[in-house]
Amino acid sequence: MCLKTFVLFVTLYSLTYSARADSQDWWKHATFYQIYPRSFEDSDNDGIGDLQGIINKIDHFPASGVDAVWLSPIFESPQVDQGYDISNYTKVDPAYGTNEILNTLIEEAHSRGVKVVLDFVPNHTSDKHQWFIDSVNGVEEYRDYYVWANAKVDEDGNRVPPNNWISVFKNSAWTWSDERQQYYLHEFASAQPDLNYRNPVVVEAMKNILRFWLDKGVDGFRIDAVPYLFENEDLLDEPLSNLPGYNSTDYEYLDHIYTQNLPETLDMIYQWRQVVDDFVTENGGDARVLMTEAYADINTTMLYFGTADGTRLGAHFSFNFNLITDLNINSTAQDVVDSVNKWLEAIPDIYTSNWVLGNHDNHRVATRLGPDNVDGFNMLKSLLPGVAVTYNGEEIGQENGEVSYEEGQDPSARDPDIFDAVSRDFERTPYQWDDSVNAGFNTGAKPWLPVSEKYHETNLKIEIATAGSSHYKVYQDLAKLRSNEVLLSGDVAIKAVTEDVVLLKRRYENDSVVLLFNKGEEAVDVDVSEDVSARNGILIKSINSTKELGAPVLPANVTLAAHEALVITDKSA
Repeated sequence: MCLKTFVLFVTLYSLTYSARADSQDWWKHATFYQIYPRSFEDSDNDGIGDLQGIINKIDHFPASGVDAVWLSPIFESPQVDQGYDISNYTKVDPAYGTNEILNTLIEEAHSRGVKVVLDFVPNHTSDKHQWFIDSVNGVEEYRDYYVWANAKVDEDGNRVPPNNWISVFKNSAWTWSDERQQYYLHEFASAQPDLNYRNPVVVEAMKNILRFWLDKGVDGFRIDAVPYLFENEDLLDEPLSNLPGYNSTDYEYLDHIYTQNLPETLDMIYQWRQVVDDFVTENGGDARVLMTEAYADINTTMLYFGTADGTRLGAHFSFNFNLITDLNINSTAQDVVDSVNKWLEAIPDIYTSNWVLGNHDNHRVATRLGPDNVDGFNMLKSLLPGVAVTYNGEEIGQENGEVSYEEGQDPSARDPDIFDAVSRDFERTPYQWDDSVNAGFNTGAKPWLPVSEKYHETNLKIEIATAGSSHYKVYQDLAKLRSNEVLLSGDVAIKAVTEDVVLLKRRYENDSVVLLFNKGEEAVDVDVSEDVSARNGILIKSINSTKELGAPVLPANVTLAAHEALVITDKSA
């Protein structure tokens, strides 16, 4: 690198950096990192990841540029649905540790400037929760804690469910209780009975759970499966969806107009936002955040943020799953652009965007969008405005694991005919720390899901130690760049340059940061002189790029290798 080019590179790299926003806005540009505790690190070698394992790896988060970690459910549970069937909302499951160990984790994270967010699963409990046991037995206080309904009788005199509602996990959403002589509703597994949010006592009980953990020092909550909180009071049959390829046992067979995204559900989210905001008002400190999971259409998703005029606030952000649901390995550059713009055009200016590439319910980015495109999509997510969310393993380019039907654990896939198509086990296999036994997940006990065969080639230790670039080093550089004023405050423009090349530009005053990403299988020459001046320099490059960091590209004729991605800084004056 010549001296002139090096000086230009340093100048560009030293664009104005902004201090983090004030304590109530810290989340608006944060990187959130989802930990799947069962698969993260197993400290006691029993095959299941645990809280002490997270503490053992606590320095990974500040080293990676993570601002907050979100823990998938860790509460007492029979584990029918890997912790999403909670039997005690205020007690850590012994498989993961104790409340005291969770307190230590929070303290250790806070001492490193990392916040801790817990998973809140409000739609249903476990059927082993004492509330449900008491409701089944007719204890007066708990009789109406859940959604109960009388049976209907068909034309042959047989007892049948009260309506045609179908569980997300297939078949009827109703199960008969001999003790109660009624059906109870379960939008998911029969071991996950739905709570009755039309009962104000239930509403207050769930608010008290939020307050309990806020008092313990947590920094917020990710709220699971929010669209299902309320159902039509008259239990009306749902119409057919008329989608091809589904039968009467499939969830997709119906159009869920009476069991999803009811107005009362939105109001409940707004009430929970008031709980966390009131806590900050009364106790001080940084904002405590709410993140909502709602696989809903774009307009409905926006309602979870609050009213369009901001008079009522909901989630600090509701997950933007567009980059998951819209894209696959065959998507074009225009598909990527359309997915991003669909979100940017829909979100009101008063709310903060967020970008999600993967999670515990969807195939990993490297598998879904191609292992050679990992850096490009991590760049896209990191350079877009607002919150960036990482699922553990994305920072090293971890792919789906290999799981047989016999090894599978996902309750939604307990049918060998559908296992490969619907199981979520593949994206839940253990994190790949190093090339030792079980990828460093533990010291040799059989993990609850098998470790991927790819761990010898893809693991954190190798990616840290490599002399050249690695997915992890690219991820670290992107995390540092996210505090740049251009990315904090800059305008956004994205376009397809060719069928395979995406150009994303962020501009603030005279400074710009530009992403050039060729997601295709062939090298291509592109003219980006409309968006990049001659005063540019390569700041970050994908691991397959042979270009020199700090060197400028020739805007009128940039050659991008297959899957090559570049972050370029540029001064227009």
